[in-house]
Amino acid sequence: MGSNPGMTPDQIALIKATVPVLVEHGNTITTVFYRNILEAHPELNSVNGHQPRALAGALYAYASHIDDLGALSSAVELICNKHASLYIKAEHYNVVGKYLLEAMGEVLGAELTPEIHDAWGAAYWQLADIMIGREKQLYEQAEGWTDWRKFKIVNKVKESEEITSFYLAPVDGKSLPAFQPGQYISVQTYVPSLKHTQARQYSLSDQPKSDYYRISVKKELGLDPADPGAAAHPGYISNVLHETFNTGDTLEVSHPYGDFFLSPTDSQTENPIVLIAAGVGLTPLTSMLNTLTSKSPAARKLHFIHGARSAGARAFQEQISQLPKQSPSIRTTFFTSHPSEGEKEGVDYDHVGRVDLTKLKDQDLFLDDAKTEYYICGPAGFMTNTESVLKGKGVSADRIKMELFGTGGIPH
Repeated sequence: MGSNPGMTPDQIALIKATVPVLVEHGNTITTVFYRNILEAHPELNSVNGHQPRALAGALYAYASHIDDLGALSSAVELICNKHASLYIKAEHYNVVGKYLLEAMGEVLGAELTPEIHDAWGAAYWQLADIMIGREKQLYEQAEGWTDWRKFKIVNKVKESEEITSFYLAPVDGKSLPAFQPGQYISVQTYVPSLKHTQARQYSLSDQPKSDYYRISVKKELGLDPADPGAAAHPGYISNVLHETFNTGDTLEVSHPYGDFFLSPTDSQTENPIVLIAAGVGLTPLTSMLNTLTSKSPAARKLHFIHGARSAGARAFQEQISQLPKQSPSIRTTFFTSHPSEGEKEGVDYDHVGRVDLTKLKDQDLFLDDAKTEYYICGPAGFMTNTESVLKGKGVSADRIKMELFGTGGIPH
């Protein structure tokens, strides 16, 4: 992401001057934009509503970093992978740009002069061209799998009180491409309550196999712990999958994508690895864990740390807890915030409460080895806190890798 050859110095100056105004009204603009674009193009209902908002957010961030676009490379990579998994095409950017600029005009009125409008239009297309180019590369790497593909559910397994695994095999019977452990697929299906299709990304939760992909889906009830009286907003796809889909049913699935994964280097070296997850954030890390333990379980140091509400809510506990018995180099630590009656500390879990790395010894985190890699997945606050603790213990930022569910964060 280099300089801005398509923008004049005056336009760049206008962008810098008006970024605070656009950011101040950002939520209103994206709400108007999303409403208007769906009224005119209802076919875009199938795209997760977070994606247009993420693109709008990326535009504001792009403008804020117009002199240092390198700061945005990770955010753009995240969004481009999400777009590729939803089969966003270059022509969609024409539609999005039109309605985004119109929404700016609707909200800002006379403040959006023709000169400012043109400057933001130029900035939008600078960013769009970068994304279109990157998404083109991702589609080319998919080796012909560039549209939704039908998969059959060949097994459905309840993993915990709230997480169920779906084993998906391609209807065409062709061998599946490998993916990097930690990546996701998009799943698309019709949602009766919405009267249109919807797509959601789900992390692949097993090591790469040539004949099936596995996703492990939490049934999202949509309750707000901070406001028990608020109306619930259940996850549309997760509830449909849990309640109505069974073995033999079909879904539309995308090629695997994602910028959070176990690097090929990490999967081949003997460097220590610590996998830290909360809740359903364990799904991509389980893919990493299964990949790592299938290759050389006796050789490398590996620690899997997970936080759950209770043992009953924790997926894969039995499988994961057996790993230290198979290899002395593997450790597991389970945190349980609300143990159920009958659950015992030291048997069903190791510590009461949320994940707290300060309760572990430095040697449990392999802090004595400067090559140790840390992979973190879970709610944003959990990841930020975990990252802060690790950095406080001397871990450099380049050894901490995190997955932001949804569309991820945009740097400010």
